[in-house]
Amino acid sequence: MILCLDVGNTSIHGGVFNEKRLILQFRKTSSFRGSSDEIGIFLRSVLNENDLDPKQISHIGICSVVPDAIHSLRNACIKYFGIRPFELGPGAKIGLKINYRNPAEVGADRIAAAVAAVDQFPGKNLILIDFGTATTFDVVTKDKVYQGGTIIPGLQISMEALEQKAAKLPPVEIVKREKVVGRSTMGSIQSGLYFGQMGMVKELIKEITRESFPEEKPVVVATGGFSNLYRNDNLFHIIVPELVLLGIHIAVNKNMES
Repeated sequence: MILCLDVGNTSIHGGVFNEKRLILQFRKTSSFRGSSDEIGIFLRSVLNENDLDPKQISHIGICSVVPDAIHSLRNACIKYFGIRPFELGPGAKIGLKINYRNPAEVGADRIAAAVAAVDQFPGKNLILIDFGTATTFDVVTKDKVYQGGTIIPGLQISMEALEQKAAKLPPVEIVKREKVVGRSTMGSIQSGLYFGQMGMVKELIKEITRESFPEEKPVVVATGGFSNLYRNDNLFHIIVPELVLLGIHIAVNKNMES
């Protein structure tokens, strides 16, 4: 079995694969980084509580956008699993050409999502949208070239910015809204967040398509925690919540073979 860990600014999204099947997913807040012992004990506990033997983990893959979490994670894997983890980053075998001025600048989670999308939608132009701490757009051509993308503030960041910078605006729950015009402060903020993000996403999909894929339209794939808010709004062709975990799993296997 292969343990895959997607370490973001907000949470750690983990998954266990048996062959090609994702048999377990779990999440842990990453706002508190934790020592290697705390992380190792947590990971073993999650496996044990789900009737999976930690001794059956043969490989571990890590994809992290949080540099100061890597050291503890790496040591936790070595101490509690006896495994030096594969870390998705520069130099890894991924099966993509990175058409970026400095390929090392591309977030590991964005690369993992691209690797998985190319595998799931072969021969298709792709726009990948990840609704995480930031909302990211990644552009991948049908011949497996990662062209770059766009980054905008995510829903959570936008809400926190309003709360911190405007004295009379409270934090709110981020929810789907039916009407644009709110009739309370809370409703107005929720509406602005929901429809504002939707408007940016629509416009960026349109402009990326015009600029990058004028002749053959792309498949638009969404992932990330807030993607389900827009499930019924005809923004994407498909939502794949576990896209990054799938990409880590593919990258682990590619690098095992090399």
